[in-house]
Amino acid sequence: MVALGRRYFVGGVAALGTTALWPVRPGLAAAGMGFDEARHLLSRAAFGATPAEIRTVATMDRDAAVDRLLATWHSNALTAPPDWLNGTPDEQARELSTWWVEEILATDQPLVERMTLFWHNHFTSSLDKVHDAAMLFRQNALFRREAFGNFARLLKAVARDPAMLIYLDGADSVAGQPNENFARELLELFTLGEGRYSEADVRNAARAFTGWTIDRKTGAFMNRVERHDGGEKSFLGRAGHFDGNDILDILLEQPRTAELVCEKLWREFVSLAPDAAEIERLAEVLRGGGYEMKPVLKAMFLSPAFRDPANRGGLIKSPIDLLLGSVHLLGLPVPDKTPIARMMQNLGQLPFDPPNVRGWPGGESWITTYTLLLRQQYLRRMIEATTVASMDSAMKRPVEGRSLRNAGSDVELTATLTGIEADELMRTLLPRQPIDAVDTGGAPGAVVAAAMLDPVYQLK
Repeated sequence: MVALGRRYFVGGVAALGTTALWPVRPGLAAAGMGFDEARHLLSRAAFGATPAEIRTVATMDRDAAVDRLLATWHSNALTAPPDWLNGTPDEQARELSTWWVEEILATDQPLVERMTLFWHNHFTSSLDKVHDAAMLFRQNALFRREAFGNFARLLKAVARDPAMLIYLDGADSVAGQPNENFARELLELFTLGEGRYSEADVRNAARAFTGWTIDRKTGAFMNRVERHDGGEKSFLGRAGHFDGNDILDILLEQPRTAELVCEKLWREFVSLAPDAAEIERLAEVLRGGGYEMKPVLKAMFLSPAFRDPANRGGLIKSPIDLLLGSVHLLGLPVPDKTPIARMMQNLGQLPFDPPNVRGWPGGESWITTYTLLLRQQYLRRMIEATTVASMDSAMKRPVEGRSLRNAGSDVELTATLTGIEADELMRTLLPRQPIDAVDTGGAPGAVVAAAMLDPVYQLK
């Protein structure tokens, strides 16, 4: 049990899932999918959504709204990269994390950033081991370039990615001494999943990737053919003188590869319990489309399961969701992104610093007794920062002598929330009705403060 005053997370999301949905209010949208469904779509595909953004999508039909999210994207970040020529490696690591925080806040294509983060957690690498911020920056650019591009192309690029070659020890794998780390994670985490291969498959795949390394002077990928094991190998029932390209092609032929990707997408965007029939259907879309991601993402967002009101509020917000979504929603200026990055780290999700090769487990692991209290503390500081202190100073220390009630009542709401009626504020902030009673007749700032500290605000 995770407790905060009268608020309880008992059994995680399942307990909060009993909270009632908002009653139907078609008046919040003149036509189209409606306010609550639009809010749900944006809560999963973006990082927070303002009332104006929700209203815009609410007037669209579902197909048009999803097509807009998946429209042709620009592969370059809006935020200029850090200056890697100055400073120590530790400073570069901090700059890299705050750079991505700034990009997520500045982006005009939030689903691209969501998918960039998704691939970062699927094809995990970390600065803690790679020790080269420039390599991780280029890997991040690869994920953004293929955000909803082509999975097969992305998989083959990741296998040659210098950061990945260092992170999973492929750069030093040579004939006679193949390192199995990359081969094992390629099969277990990137494509097939546990129990779908043998130890012999791992060993032979590792042999096939020998010689794939990096140029130590430039940091670029190199194929050192003299270090490659050219002998015959057996892999997933096939035999031949395979190299890394052959192994990747064989894996992409396996139906299970598409299924694993779709299962992960489902847990990220729909619910923590993948539906076997839906996964099979989506996997056929993915494989049948040559591993193009747009068709499968569209099919998922338009699926009855995604639209099912029962799935609203069924996922716990990650630290990035909670913090950056709140900043966006409140319209808070954050000149210095370092405090936000520090808060992410304290809550267990700092970009470029996943806990291990499996990435962040997500789901109910985001909530513990400690992190729930810390989440509430950070949200309170955001509310207080809107009126009594700058965002940066409020992030560094609590504001003395201020109760949440006073802070909420005195909040001078930014343009994103100004002039919005209490009912729409509540529907914007919460996917379901609050657990605790909220006085919607009070000051707008008090309504916002009470809603943001209700346990349901932790959900999306």
